[in-house]
Amino acid sequence: MAESVKDQVIAIIAEQAVLEVGDVNMDATLEDLGIDSLGLVESIFAIEEAFDISVPFNANDPSASEFDISTVKSIVGAVEGLVAQQKT
Repeated sequence: MAESVKDQVIAIIAEQAVLEVGDVNMDATLEDLGIDSLGLVESIFAIEEAFDISVPFNANDPSASEFDISTVKSIVGAVEGLVAQQKT
């Protein structure tokens, strides 16, 4: 069975944070997980590649982006939305 979007996103974030998948809490921020701005950008690129989507994210001004990166849960939700849009 294919991994869910949630599982894949968590795996990407865990890899960037050098953590085990089980150590990634859905309510954690990327900062909580030790992911810096470079790790964030690398995570976004990995997500885009894994799902063949374009993430509306401005690395120069993350707060101005339409992509909510406040928590792991919000990232998963945003990616699920982008994947669903792609299928329509």
